[in-house]
Amino acid sequence: MAMVRAYFNIRGRVQGVGFRYFAREHAVALGINGWIRNCYDGTVEGVAEGPREKVEKFLSLCRQGPRWAQVEGMEVRYEEPQGEKGFTIRETI
Repeated sequence: MAMVRAYFNIRGRVQGVGFRYFAREHAVALGINGWIRNCYDGTVEGVAEGPREKVEKFLSLCRQGPRWAQVEGMEVRYEEPQGEKGFTIRETI
């Protein structure tokens, strides 16, 4: 099973709507490792590592977001896996 690492950045109404907690809940349920955080420019960024199929499912869920979110766009860049452990919410940058 091919392991992948996806860096993603999501824009729209994605802060103040529980997006990071929504993402963490789904990442844990799917067995995805990585992290997510708010950025001062109003976007949310993160990394998801795991089997390609599960990472793609996670990214699909993030494109929808939680109930009150309004995702306007999402950029994804694939990188070499770095062995992330667990899925954490990081401090805003």
